[in-house]
Amino acid sequence: MTTVLLVRHGLTAMTGPVLAGWTPGVHLNERGREQAEALAGRLGPLELDAIVSSPLERCQETAAAIARGRAVSVETDDRFGECGYGDWTGRPLKELAKEPLWQVVQAHPSAAVFPGGEALADTQSRAVRAVRDWNERLGEKATYLVCSHGDVIKAIVADALGLHLDQFQRITADPASLTVIRYTPLRPFLLRSNDVGGDVGNLVPPSEVPEHKDGGENSTGSDAAVGGGPGTT
Repeated sequence: MTTVLLVRHGLTAMTGPVLAGWTPGVHLNERGREQAEALAGRLGPLELDAIVSSPLERCQETAAAIARGRAVSVETDDRFGECGYGDWTGRPLKELAKEPLWQVVQAHPSAAVFPGGEALADTQSRAVRAVRDWNERLGEKATYLVCSHGDVIKAIVADALGLHLDQFQRITADPASLTVIRYTPLRPFLLRSNDVGGDVGNLVPPSEVPEHKDGGENSTGSDAAVGGGPGTT
């Protein structure tokens, strides 16, 4: 079972009012740096086999905060980069909400192709392929972290849940949030979604968790417990 920690970058001056996209030179602001440091502290108990990041500065800086003091360095994979918003890049969201394409992005994102940019379906395809490649590269016992962007993370989660891309707007990925997916031979499991605080003890791989006396995880030979299972408490 490979565990993937998906982290959205911390806040920047453009996060929220403007669609930053691939705009160069967008760095974490003071609050974003605080968020990255806080998340790095929360993740301290977890051993990470790799830390992978989008090439954009705000992700690189968030990933660097998490990598500090660890034996792993940040690796870059362009496939985790932001969606290519094309001509929409750098424009205010209030302005973009008046565009006819905005409603397509909201209600039928699988059909959305940004002018001069990328289709959201292509964003999902490259990001999911990247996750699968890293899973294979690192192995079934690995736990690794990917620092990426909101729409990219939402697209990966939709795939893991077996949701059509048209449902991905129902998923949220806030700045500096933690989303965790565990990939098993049968199916992915969403362990956390848009987590912005709390202990991470239950993310220790199951093989390292003592088996529940009444029959816990893996006690039935299946990766999914009937009735929900006892958890890791």
